[in-house]
Amino acid sequence: MKTGLISSDTFQNHDTGPGHPEQIARVTVIIENLKKFNNKNILWKKPSIISDEIIKDVHDTKYINLIKNSIPTKGFSSLDGDTIISPGSKNATFDAAASIITAIDGVQNKEFKNAFCNVRPPGHHCNQNKAAGFCILNNIAIGAKYLLNKYKYKKVAIVDFDVHHGNGTQDIFYENENVLFISTHQYPYYPGSGAEYEKGKFNNILNIPLPAGTNSEEYLSAFEHALKKLKEFKPEFVLVSAGFDSHVRDPLAQFQLETEDFYTITKRILEASKNFCNGKVISILEGGYDLQALQDSTKRHVDALLEFN
Repeated sequence: MKTGLISSDTFQNHDTGPGHPEQIARVTVIIENLKKFNNKNILWKKPSIISDEIIKDVHDTKYINLIKNSIPTKGFSSLDGDTIISPGSKNATFDAAASIITAIDGVQNKEFKNAFCNVRPPGHHCNQNKAAGFCILNNIAIGAKYLLNKYKYKKVAIVDFDVHHGNGTQDIFYENENVLFISTHQYPYYPGSGAEYEKGKFNNILNIPLPAGTNSEEYLSAFEHALKKLKEFKPEFVLVSAGFDSHVRDPLAQFQLETEDFYTITKRILEASKNFCNGKVISILEGGYDLQALQDSTKRHVDALLEFN
């Protein structure tokens, strides 16, 4: 079976202004690079329209309305100090959330075995009612709730390997025994959360904080704890917050991972969960701000997804 690749032209209209690290080129370099290889096992797909009802399973109605009403007709505005919006941001934001829904439906309908959603803006810093850290809607949380509500799954795991802690995702699922959230991240660092003692009401949160300068060997050794927790939880579906800003070249953090590590991380997630979810794994782009590192690392990430088919 194929690997789905969900993306949309609207992401190019989410203009964050000159010099902003969460730039339009993040999505375009990934698309151009993957299309170059012309792999027949990649099924390219655009997101369907997402309903407000699906989003309301995660976000407050007032907050959804705030997003819609805050989009400027020209120039720039902001939802928080880091999260800049422009006239094209609304379509990009809702298409980013729609992408994970389209990916889930595609896996459920056996259109493809697994998928990568190449989207922006990212999502994992956004909680129920507040944009933060470039994130406007929490795309992965919307996907997890959709799996629970639409497809009646009882155990969904989210693995977040972005270098920054997915504080929004943690907040949303802190008291939800049906969702396991695992995060590896630089600590102490933005956004300040993600200590080991933050375990969730049902011991359903596993934070693996690591110091600045963590190298490949140290990271992959620590990642074994994530895999152990995944196997204990026995998820029926796995969602991955795929942030590539732990790469040694990334300007926004101080991890020392290499391109090939993202292949290894992805492969280990797939192997660890295959007995429980039969390869039902969907990833969605979070961080990654060096364009060359992002292009190369996403290619290896998708390679691992393709090989698992």
